[in-house]
Order: sequence, then C-alpha cells, then structure tokens
Amino acid sequence: MAEDETDGTAPTLRYGSAGSAGLIAGQLERLVDEAAAFLGPSPVHPWYAGAVLLAGRGRTVALHRAIGSAVRYAGYDERTGRAVELPAGRQLAMAEDTVFDLASLSKLFTSILAVRRIERGELEPAARVASYLPEFGGAGKRDITVRQLLTHTSGLRAWLPLYTEPTREGKLRMLWNEAPAHPPGTVCLYSDLNLIAVQLLLERITARPLDALLHDEITAPLGMRRTRYNPPLSWRPFIAATEDARPPWSGLDRGPVRGEVHDENAYALGGVAGHAGVFSTARDLAVLARTLLNGGAYGAARILRPESVELMFTDFNGAFPGEPHGLGFELCRRWYMGAMATPRTAGHTGFTGTSLVLDPTTDSFLILLGNSVHPMRGLRSGSAPRVACADRMARAVPVLPVRGATAWFSGMASGATATLTLPEMDPGPGRGRLSCALWWDTVPDRGTLFLEMSVDAGGGWRPVPFTTVRPGHDPLRRPAGSVTGWSGRVWHRVTADLPARRDAAALRLRWRYATSGPYTGRGVYVDDLRIEGDDGRTVFDESRRRDSARLHADGWSASPD
Repeated sequence: MAEDETDGTAPTLRYGSAGSAGLIAGQLERLVDEAAAFLGPSPVHPWYAGAVLLAGRGRTVALHRAIGSAVRYAGYDERTGRAVELPAGRQLAMAEDTVFDLASLSKLFTSILAVRRIERGELEPAARVASYLPEFGGAGKRDITVRQLLTHTSGLRAWLPLYTEPTREGKLRMLWNEAPAHPPGTVCLYSDLNLIAVQLLLERITARPLDALLHDEITAPLGMRRTRYNPPLSWRPFIAATEDARPPWSGLDRGPVRGEVHDENAYALGGVAGHAGVFSTARDLAVLARTLLNGGAYGAARILRPESVELMFTDFNGAFPGEPHGLGFELCRRWYMGAMATPRTAGHTGFTGTSLVLDPTTDSFLILLGNSVHPMRGLRSGSAPRVACADRMARAVPVLPVRGATAWFSGMASGATATLTLPEMDPGPGRGRLSCALWWDTVPDRGTLFLEMSVDAGGGWRPVPFTTVRPGHDPLRRPAGSVTGWSGRVWHRVTADLPARRDAAALRLRWRYATSGPYTGRGVYVDDLRIEGDDGRTVFDESRRRDSARLHADGWSASPD
C-alpha cells in the first residue's frame, strides 16, 4: 500500500464498519459464529476456553471480538481425563485487550530483527552462521547459512530439551554439540533450534539482548505498548491462562501457568528466546500486520524498507514442494490459512492457540488468539477454528460481478460436486461459440472446474476445450477443458468453440466444479455467460431474465459478491 499522499506517512489503523473496509458484514458475523462453535465440547473439551478475533482490510479494523474465557480451569484431573473448572466467580471472561502468550508467533519478531540486519548489511543471507557465531559451527553445522535458519532448511531437528541443563552455558553447549539430522539444504524441517540460533546470532553481532532489540527496533517505534517478553506482574490480571504444567505432558512441573512463558525452553532461558516468549494483544498484532502490508512503515515510523519486507513474502523453498517459506514467515499454508491462502499469503501459528495471517493480494489480515493449551496441551488437536475463520474471512472479501448485480458462485464445500447447467439449445450445425467471465481460486488438483457438453439430453458428458485470457497476459489454451489452482484472483475472459454437429440433436453445456480433500480454496465464479450460433446470432445470454431463469444450478448460487 502506498503512503498517504497528504503527509507522506504510512496508513495507520482505524476502527470502522465492514463496508468501510470493503468487506461483507454478514460473513464477518459468521466468522464469529464459526469461532464460537469451538467453545463447545470436542468431544469432551473445547478447542479453547476463549479467543480474541481481529480482522480487517486496508487500514480498517472491521472486527474485534472477544469470546469465551481467559481463565476457566483450575487444572486437569488425570483420573477423570477432564478439565477442572474454577467456580464461576473466579473465572475471567475474555476481553478484547487480553494479553496472550504468542508461543511460536515470537519467531516472526526474531525474523524481522534479522531482516533488519540484512537490510543494514550486517548479515548476509547466504553467509555461514559460523562466520558470525563460530561456536555454532561444530558437530557438522559449519555450512548452515543464515537463510537456512530463517526458512527451516538447516537440517536441525525440531527441538532439544534445553531446560534439562541447569545453566545457560550448559544449554548453549547442547546446541553447539547438536549435529544436523539431515545435511543442510536437503530438507525443510520446522525447528525451534533455528530461531534460537538466530537469537544468539543477533545478540552476538549487536552486543544487545533480544528483548532490548524487540523493544527498541519494533514495539517502541510502532507504539505496540502491550507487546514484550516477561510481562510485569501488573499485567497478570489481563493475561490469558495457559497450561497446568506438570509431567508427563510438560517437561517441567510448574503448576498453573499464567503470565509466564508456557514453552519450557523459553522459560529456562529466562523468558527471552528467539522461538517463543513474546506476549501481545490482537490490537498490537494488527499494528504489526498493517506495518508489513504497508511495506514496513506505520504512520511516521519505518522499521523496514519495502524490498526487505518482500523477503518475507517471497518463497525461498522452491526445492521443497508444499513447504513455501519466506524469511521467517510461512507462505500458503492451507492447514491454518484456509481459503485465505495464496502464493503470497504469509503467517504463522503459535502452540498456545495463536495465529496471524496476512494476505497482500487483498490487503487483508486475520488474527486469532486462543488459549487452547488451557488447562492441558493434549486436549485439543488440529487447527479447525483457524481454518474455519480464515475461510470465512476469505469469503468476506467480495468478488464483484463483471456485469449486472450477481455472478454464479460454486460455493466452498469440500468433497462435493456442483454443476451449473445451461438449457438445451440449437446453435446451428456449424461451430457455435461460448464466452463468459471466469474467476477461480482452488487447491491445485483438489478443486477443478470443468466445461462439459452433451448432445444426448445430458446422458453423457465430454470435455470442451477453452481458452482463458487474464488482462495484460497472453491467452492460455485449456485443452482438457478444465482449470485448477491459482488464477491471481482476477476475472479471466473465457472463449470456447463448440464442435459442429452432424445431426439436429440439441446441445447442453455445463460447468462442473469438483472438490476433494479438507481444503477448497475460495471457489469459482462465472459471469456474463453467452452462447452464439454459427451465424453470429445470440442463442443464450445470461443477462436476459428469460435465459438466466432456465439455468439449472445444483450447488451453485447467484451471489452479489
């Protein structure tokens, strides 16, 4: 997004209606309903006790809502396998300004600090980490690069129990002596150790602790006053509870945790770690989201240049299909981004139940902060609330029809087939022609749109090859009569030559959308559908009421957005 033309500052957040954000109000309300559904037992315990939801587009926060409880449970009863609820008077409702342990969302802050060093020329992404931090180079880690740490391609395993060593020196020795599980650069393996190493690297080259860097270079310039490591005791009444931490599910026996970092290794490192330990609110994270979508600036403050921010939205893991990653940020992860996922959608999750999703394609952002390890980490699994909310947020961004008030929408159901069938028609014995506008965004090969024809009253269907043209691009021939995957979320023009027929049998055409797997993408839209005969006459025109009324929609709907 460009800076304001009036004063040269970057856009800052404001609260406003869904309409002022260019979003659909009803979809945002359904987002809240989707999130609230996970407050119920599943099967005997909610996914989270509560959550704070924040969603917006451009500079407008259109949704900021708290649901459920920040503190609900006294602990976990191993004998019954159930959470033990506090008396109602001791429970605490979730609030919009509740502070959360972000867990692995902390990695984003560490990554931003590293990219700042890259921007200043103090770090080189392709350089060996050991050239800055010689101790790190032992046990086969000599060739690991800075970029490999930030893209999780270092080959290091996911985790080490650093908390078992009583001294900081012992913890570091465990890392220095750790050998890669795979040769560097050969696999993508998510690892806390990567960002702990980035922390040590930053602290070495700056001679400053990570928490001071966070404050001075990110939170203070951006006015993020509720974001920090090791929150003071005065914050405790505003912090969501995490876990009743005790063996066997926790590595440390700490009892109910609230206001201290949940992650054992971060706790053992004094609460300040590159992989975990940051506490924040949804509002503060929205400021960070807006800053990155602005290209690194917020108001009069700039923490990164646009080209540096671009490093976070650029995939460096092309060699590892299914694992796209910018510097620090995950890209296009449908398992929590849902239908918001595009090749440039960036984000991260945190083990405590947190997530942040940024979609530069639509300039939109979604924050879900939940306390899903309260009172015990093993009671919730998967990322269903994150996906449900992200799907609804994607649906809240309108797809405006190219002609008239509505376009035909395929829906976003998984494991379904939806058909939009034209009436029987006679375009003449020669070649007729179909034309329409088409918009699609599906999971590649898991959501496919087919154009098909039948000349025997719908008894048998065969594919019709067609051509798509995206504005400003060359035409693309679709010989299989189908499209799937990413189209840029813009309207394409479609043309198809209908085969000549040897007899007078009536012709039928249909669009068929088939999905499989747990994720579907944003779906398909068809608009401005026309058929011309071989003599140029208009045989079917969707804009004519008498023609549109003859369309048969099974699973499709006429949508204004």
